[in-house]
Amino acid sequence: MKVLIIGSGGREHALCWAFAQSPLCSKLFCAPGNPGIESVATCLPIKVEATAEIVNACKTFGIDFVMIGPEVPLALGLADALRAEGLVCFGPSKAAAQLEASKGFMKDLCKKNGIPTAAYERFSDPEKAKAYVKTQGAPIVIKADGLAAGKGVTLAQTVEEACAAIDETMTGGAFGEAGAEIVVEEFMVGEEASFFALCDGKSALYFASAQDHKAVYDGDKGPNTGGMGAYSPAAIIDATMQERVMREIILPTVKGMEDNGTPFTGILFAGLMITATGPRLIEYNCRFGDPETQAMLPRLKSDLLAALYATAKGMLDAIELHWQDKAALCVVMAANGYPASYEKGSVIGSLDKAAKMQDSIVFHAGTARNDKGEITANGGRVLGVTGWAASITEAQKKAYATVDVIDWPQGFCRRDIGWRAVARDKSAVTV
Repeated sequence: MKVLIIGSGGREHALCWAFAQSPLCSKLFCAPGNPGIESVATCLPIKVEATAEIVNACKTFGIDFVMIGPEVPLALGLADALRAEGLVCFGPSKAAAQLEASKGFMKDLCKKNGIPTAAYERFSDPEKAKAYVKTQGAPIVIKADGLAAGKGVTLAQTVEEACAAIDETMTGGAFGEAGAEIVVEEFMVGEEASFFALCDGKSALYFASAQDHKAVYDGDKGPNTGGMGAYSPAAIIDATMQERVMREIILPTVKGMEDNGTPFTGILFAGLMITATGPRLIEYNCRFGDPETQAMLPRLKSDLLAALYATAKGMLDAIELHWQDKAALCVVMAANGYPASYEKGSVIGSLDKAAKMQDSIVFHAGTARNDKGEITANGGRVLGVTGWAASITEAQKKAYATVDVIDWPQGFCRRDIGWRAVARDKSAVTV
């Protein structure tokens, strides 16, 4: 079948890379894509927000299946528009995408369905929010209600910091309309993990786990980003924890969404806090994670396209996933200055050498081509370098060996991606 993937980042490059290996895929398109994706798919110069253009392209090229990568087109209702034209689409409806597009919607759903999460209150008045913070004390968490590209969360260590975050979010316009309403919630203590499950509206199937690194600098220091690297599987999600998350969080969510009249179809990405008393939900995303996807897909033995198509068709019970017995780790290379201001246009060299490194792959995220045909930086997060091996320690070595081949003085990366899992590896060897 002819397949169209929507998006232009590292996640979409990884999805294209996986789909291109499927015998079911006769022709692969990506809109808008990037220079890395060009090697496996035909890129269409259509923005992800251009719903009508995407629908028209599907008709023009005879597309049989659409996979929506980013959250913005989901929140805008792209899946609804495609289904209205009879197209098979992987991704939730606009109503179901509220799980990610509105933190308040998600928290209210959790409360109604007994899903473990942090205690919270919703506010549209900054003064009332600050008064609440003063009664609760710190540490405390301030979240913009709407989509903020993974950056609308402040883990405030003091009441003053929390109040400043409220002002910045609600009246300072830091996140635009996304910050018009906020959620103030309890600060949870534990270890974070990313948990993914395929959903067909009525049931769910565990996909994989990963652990992201949000902070920009080594040692989890500095401001939060869209993600500076990830590894898979997450060591903290063993078989027992996997079953518990499905039972206590994922399945009640699927049932709650169905009961709400907004059945969820697509990939449910649960950001979890594994606390002393068990798993608790931090937030939901309604799409594959970035950079988690770049760490998960190299481990997958099954045909990803077949699995996602069956999910979209409501045939989840026909899917059986098989995984490589190995770990994978993705290191994000970002432009100097990210997540604040950064320059575009710097040339990235030696990508041809990086492509020849064993047991690794370079996924393009924010890249472009200049007039000379050279690959240049065109975003904050620019490349995702993934390595794989039998252990997470060895996978980390593979990834950084490839990072070190790339010639890009205007970029940087964290040098400690996977540190928790590597520490566990060393502990196991010591024991």
